[in-house]
Amino acid sequence: MKTRQEVTRIDLPILSEELQDIFKDICDAIFVTDPYNCGGFPTHFLKAKLRGYRALEIDWNGVAYRLVYRIYEKPSPRRVLLISFAEHDPAYEKAVARVKKSTIHNQSLNAM
Repeated sequence: MKTRQEVTRIDLPILSEELQDIFKDICDAIFVTDPYNCGGFPTHFLKAKLRGYRALEIDWNGVAYRLVYRIYEKPSPRRVLLISFAEHDPAYEKAVARVKKSTIHNQSLNAM
């Protein structure tokens, strides 16, 4: 499992300690053993600019949070990339921006 630097530097510090603990538990157990079913947490596939990504739904104290991630099966072994963790809308906005940033970066590397 890999977490983008922005999740560690930007997303996690502004979340409550309890949510940071939930994040750690999810990363240490759920994403390692079964990122598809996520230990019973609700998940869903994303569309449009986030096609191929998934969102894990966490409702905490009446607020909807989303942890956006992608599962890579190939090349083996399976990897999970976490790209954002925040309240519902900001999580998706951050994810779109980070995916776009990665795409631009990869295109510039391929042009070299």
